[in-house]
Amino acid sequence: QLVESGGGSVQTGASLRLSCAASGRTFSSYSMGWFRQAPGKEREFVAVINWSGVWTYYADSVKERFNISRDNDKNTVYLQMDSLKPEDTAVYYCASSSWGADPNERNYADWGQGTQITVSS
Repeated sequence: QLVESGGGSVQTGASLRLSCAASGRTFSSYSMGWFRQAPGKEREFVAVINWSGVWTYYADSVKERFNISRDNDKNTVYLQMDSLKPEDTAVYYCASSSWGADPNERNYADWGQGTQITVSS
């Protein structure tokens, strides 16, 4: 089970940190990804981190502004979001993959319920 937290409503330029807590699994065996879905749009990849936390990859739209990290002792993955823009408004989901760290959501078997981020101008 994956449970996201940390969403909210902020103004342009603000920061937020999302958390995703995992239970019932060997967390350190999985790559973890963040995805988002804006109203009327398809879900899109945001960031991914491999099982050890050594390797990360970001969508171009969030590179240099977002940072993904994980704490395997706490079974938690984080998404630090800085310099937020209105176009970052979406429901953010975390997901786990046993296939490796890549942006293809078809490789992610388990998903959280999502947390809403709203950025106003």
